[in-house]
Amino acid sequence: MGTDFAAEAATELRVLRPDEWNQWYDNLIRAFGGVPESADERELWNSLTEPDRSIGVWDGDACVGTAGAFSFRLTVPGGASVPAAGVTMVSVAATHRRRGVLRSMMRRQLDDVREWGWPLAVLTASEPVIYGRFGYGAATHCVNVEVDTARVSLSVPPGTDDVRLRYVPPADVLDACEALYARRVPERPGMLARLPGWERLLVLDPESERNGGSPMQCVVAEREGEMVGYARFRVKPQWDAAGPKGEVVLLDTEALDPAAHAALWRFLFEIDLTSTVRAHGRPSDEPWLSMVSDIRRCGLRARDSLFVRLVDVGAALEARTYQAPVDVVFDVEDAFCPWNAGRWRLSGDAKGASCAPTTDAADLSLSVRELGAAYLGGVSLASLAAAGRVREVRQGALAEAAVGFGSVVAPWLPHGF
Repeated sequence: MGTDFAAEAATELRVLRPDEWNQWYDNLIRAFGGVPESADERELWNSLTEPDRSIGVWDGDACVGTAGAFSFRLTVPGGASVPAAGVTMVSVAATHRRRGVLRSMMRRQLDDVREWGWPLAVLTASEPVIYGRFGYGAATHCVNVEVDTARVSLSVPPGTDDVRLRYVPPADVLDACEALYARRVPERPGMLARLPGWERLLVLDPESERNGGSPMQCVVAEREGEMVGYARFRVKPQWDAAGPKGEVVLLDTEALDPAAHAALWRFLFEIDLTSTVRAHGRPSDEPWLSMVSDIRRCGLRARDSLFVRLVDVGAALEARTYQAPVDVVFDVEDAFCPWNAGRWRLSGDAKGASCAPTTDAADLSLSVRELGAAYLGGVSLASLAAAGRVREVRQGALAEAAVGFGSVVAPWLPHGF
């Protein structure tokens, strides 16, 4: 364990002052390689940063550590929108490694989140190995795809041909797309209710990130004059001796029903002069995956996405519902947030839940990291038990809890932060 660096005489851990943002953010950029961002990107992140929920570690006049939190609301199983701290912009200067900087910031941050009364903290990890020791568990996974559209076709549902598609400048339909996205948020655990300003992130289109592709394009799907879906993408023209082999790079898409979803994906598959569709960070159960003629030629690769940390075990477990009745006592280990440690009785079903400390005998024993991983219903408590990370004390309790904690649809984080 490193020393508490922020307690050393020459250093200070404090809440970020707005006039310090540029220096604070420069330290973050340097920690991630030092490549400058475009002016538009930098301005956007400046506007989204919440200084009163951001902290830094300072060594004299030099910023050597950064960490922030966004005020998110996260959809949980059952459809509730739960306050969650979106942990972000975490960095430690390379000159100050192994001196307790990160631990100091994680300690302060989780104490603050508890004081704010938020039951959850969530993050995406540049290196997944880092955050488990602070109680974060990988709760959602996504898939990256590289579809050979020259060999893969889609079998679309009835009504697909009734959907009209048209090109629109992305900025012209930004509000309409955001309203459609908001309708989708309660339907899938892991989705974020975006605050005003966040919609700009989805149409930020710096040339440095196009990798030879076109500026962002947008197609909207309509039925009887109503917008029922959209797709934002770019096209990367490529040729070889045999002819065109361009790529379609999907950036973002949402649809309200199966026909609209199919119409958009069929469009992406059939864009002229292209033979590949690439997409990153898509839901692992996205419907088009069940429409393809050859799943082996879709180049699926799964990866971790959202990490969840239960800051208040009782409030977090009460905030969601359970797809089957659950009445279990968890013996929770939580060395970093000891107020969570001990036994908790969870009683719940599809209508609601209660969770409170208890002296009753434990049914399942696990750490808060495992509870975070299972919280959104995408990681089974049974699979964690098979890995030796959950211990069944009462026979039958594992199956009961594993079924109850599940989710009808896979949890999914729609974008990073």
